[in-house]
This record gives sequence, structure tokens and C-alpha cells, in this order.
Amino acid sequence: MDFAGLTGRGVRVAIIDSGVNPAHPHVGGIAGGVEITASGESDVYLDYLGHGTAVAGAIREKAPEALLFAVKVFDRALSTSIDKILRAIEWSIAQRVDIVNLSLGTANPAHREALEGVVARALEAGVALVAAQDSLPGCLDGVLAVGLDWDCPRDAYRCVVNGARPCFFASGYPRAIPGVPPERNLNGISFAVANMSGFAARARQMCGNGPPAALERALVDRVQI
Repeated sequence: MDFAGLTGRGVRVAIIDSGVNPAHPHVGGIAGGVEITASGESDVYLDYLGHGTAVAGAIREKAPEALLFAVKVFDRALSTSIDKILRAIEWSIAQRVDIVNLSLGTANPAHREALEGVVARALEAGVALVAAQDSLPGCLDGVLAVGLDWDCPRDAYRCVVNGARPCFFASGYPRAIPGVPPERNLNGISFAVANMSGFAARARQMCGNGPPAALERALVDRVQI
């Protein structure tokens, strides 16, 4: 397997989602976190939905020595505001993370300009954003675009290059829960993005502190299937 022996050691990954339960055995602790609230920030980032914890577990599986940061924008439902998402990305940039996992997106074109601005700031800071290809911000240049492939093994990914921009396809399943059939567990594009963020953490460890474009190139060059 490509990236064999790499663990994402020291790579800082922000997970913008519903928070994280650090005590979950698939997570094994995190490096820090924040809740982005309507009025400011809170240090209470516990996950009440399970989505962010499952995302963190998928990333941890592939990058067991990465430093994970919970950035909570969802509370009791998987819905939030564009303001919270923008502030969450800005918080992640300020924390000098290497990778931001965005297992979320919007189809609202009214948000495009604001998201283009924050993507540009992330790229300037050397922060790689990972998101679904079919929505904002994943469809924007400079974001690592991810597609869903139900047939892709969870320990691999594939890449398709359309024009100058690659898209990475990964499994839509999180880590297995004993006794729970895969189709009854959480699944979907959120976990394709999370699985790809785990691979990206390994690639970041390999290629060092280069720009996001170098990280993308490393993932293309070492495509696994």
C-alpha cells in the first residue's frame, strides 16, 4: 500500500462538524476544539449527533498519530449557517492546522463569493481544505475535491483528472461497528471526505509543509487503485 508506514504524525487536522466525543474508542482523544456559536465561541464541543465523532474515527483510523481538532458548527441537527462555516474555517486557519475536513457543503450560489474568499485565505496560509466535489466549497479551485465510490475499499482511493483538476474518490463507509451491518451505520459522501482526509494527513506527513498544491500532487502521484 502507498503511504505504508505513515501515520499522519504531527499533522494538524480540523474537523468542522457536529463536534467530537474524545472518549470514543475510535477517536482516542483529540488535541483541542471549539464550538462556533451564534454569538462567539465556546469550549464545549461535545458531539450530540455522532456524525463528527464517526468522521473523526475514520480519519484517526488512517492517520492514528494526527492531531485532531473538533470545530463544532452543528448541534442537535445537521444544519448550520454560512456564517458559522466561514468562522470555523477562519478559526482553523488561525490555529495553523494543515488540513480542514469539511464533511458538509451547500448548493446555494449566494455563498460562493464568501467561500471563495476564505478558500483563498486558507491557500495563502498553506491550509488544505477537503470537501465534496458536487457542492460548495468542494467545487472551488484550490479545494481537494472528493467523490463517493461505494465499491472502493476503505483502505484505498482512486483519482480521476478532469482537465487540470483531480477528483479523489473514496469509500462512503466509516469504521465498522461490531454487530452493525454497514448499510445501517452512518454512511455517504461525508465519510468519503473523511476517509480522504485521512489519506491526506499521511501525504502531508510525507511531503512536509509544502503548499496544498504539493499535497494534491502527492495524492495524485501515489494513487492507490
